[in-house]
Amino acid sequence: MIKVAIPGKGELDLKYVVFDVNGTLAVDGQLLPDVPELLDNLKEHLEIHLLTADTHGKQAEIDSILNLKADRIKTGDEARQKAAYVENLGPNNTIAIGQGANDSLMLKSAVIGICTLSAEGSALETLLGSDLVVPDIQSAIKILLNPTRLIASLRS
Repeated sequence: MIKVAIPGKGELDLKYVVFDVNGTLAVDGQLLPDVPELLDNLKEHLEIHLLTADTHGKQAEIDSILNLKADRIKTGDEARQKAAYVENLGPNNTIAIGQGANDSLMLKSAVIGICTLSAEGSALETLLGSDLVVPDIQSAIKILLNPTRLIASLRS
């Protein structure tokens, strides 16, 4: 768990982080550099959840590398499925991280939504609906590993 007090947001007890996979943790079905190591470190602080439609058909390989099992999103109404996933976990204890249009509602549902810029692009609606925008997934994970950065960026 990560406990953090953010002026304007209050005291947060963060338990979960939900990651989009394709475009966020991986590009073209390949994990981005340093992601496995960073997620291993993050596992000590938050329960990690992965969501994917498995666009590139490589999720089983990614699951094996990360020692996690992604939940599959069905084709159609993907944004609502992802938001419902966050709602079921408990949005007040959940951070969501993504970049695609189907991540926009998930980021809005979570207490903190982080949009990553990606080689695949980042959807404008996701960018505008997030609490924080970071240059890449490595930066997003490092912020969670050093939560004072959340305070610095999100205080109001």
